[in-house]
Amino acid sequence: MTNKRNSANFIFVLLGLLTAFGPFVTDMYLPALPVMTKYFDTDVSMVQLGLTSSMLGLAIGQLFFGPLSDRVGRRRPLLWAMAVFIVSTAGCIAAPDIQTFVALRFLQGAAASGGIVIARSIATDKFKSKNLAKALAIVGAINGMAPIAAPVIGGMVLKPVGWQGIFVILLGIGIVLAVFCLFFKESLSTQRRSKEKPSRSFKLFAAVLKNRKFVCYMAELSFALAILFSYIASSPFIIQEHYGFSPRAFSFFFAANAVAIGIGAGVSVKFKSPLSCLTASCAGVAPCCFALAVLMPAGIPVAAYETLLFVLCFSLGLSFTAATAAAMDAERTYSGTASAVMGAAGFLLGGVVSPLVGLGNILICGGAVMSVFAVLTVLTVIIAKRMGQGL
Repeated sequence: MTNKRNSANFIFVLLGLLTAFGPFVTDMYLPALPVMTKYFDTDVSMVQLGLTSSMLGLAIGQLFFGPLSDRVGRRRPLLWAMAVFIVSTAGCIAAPDIQTFVALRFLQGAAASGGIVIARSIATDKFKSKNLAKALAIVGAINGMAPIAAPVIGGMVLKPVGWQGIFVILLGIGIVLAVFCLFFKESLSTQRRSKEKPSRSFKLFAAVLKNRKFVCYMAELSFALAILFSYIASSPFIIQEHYGFSPRAFSFFFAANAVAIGIGAGVSVKFKSPLSCLTASCAGVAPCCFALAVLMPAGIPVAAYETLLFVLCFSLGLSFTAATAAAMDAERTYSGTASAVMGAAGFLLGGVVSPLVGLGNILICGGAVMSVFAVLTVLTVIIAKRMGQGL
């Protein structure tokens, strides 16, 4: 089941680090945006382009690294990604202007995407069925927790180290990961690698997208991530501006909800199948989203707001793990490409959803956007059941 040359513990640690990589790249520096506006003597929108470009890099990079890892194996693309990340992060620290910083952020995101997409592929190479679900529980937990935890950590270290210090920390993480990758033993044998030429990689995407079972679970995961991104985009304004809490207090709310996602991911492996876990997830996600949509404009107390968010995040933790395990188990032939498509879909949808919650009154738009995607998650699970796609 596990590669004899790497222990299971080593693989679990590597998967955890690689999965957290992307969210930390995109989110850890968010508390530093106002400081960076002054540093580069530019406006807020230009600094925010650094976030947008990194998310585009994360989405597009996965579409490159996924098929590549199916052709040449997992280890070499991982090492290439780490090298590009180290160089681009060092460049961000020394960037002379905002334009250079934004361009380097795209490269940084693209490099980090290699870790995300290949982590899921390694898990698929190493494990099957229940063991795959357990391995991907780590991926699912971190995939949900890291986007929330990263800004909290960034906010804690911003004052003592500055925005450049945050990128020095990211550089250190990249170096540590590069060392781990040097000790990683190839998980995809030569016999199992794709024989398609690079110029025909689109055929791999077509083959993966023809797998209705994979597409169904990928859609469920993407819709669940859209709910998470809606929460991330709206909660800072709601907690700090509507309820009047300080940024430090806001970080505690964020941290509590990150823990809820982790608990949900851990509980997910107790279910008999990913589909039964997704059903339980919908039972929590949908009511919480609908309640937020109705009660937020009516003036819900902060304790009730946080309670609903905690239950919502727990339910999303169930969904992240189960949908990832089900999707990856459904597409083993081109698991690298499947992982790439799934990751790119989530980040692209997240990039689209995040601005939507701010189009009008955020108390109304936040809950409305989450409710729409809650309905979509329920529909995908119903479709999976009707197609007889339970694992």
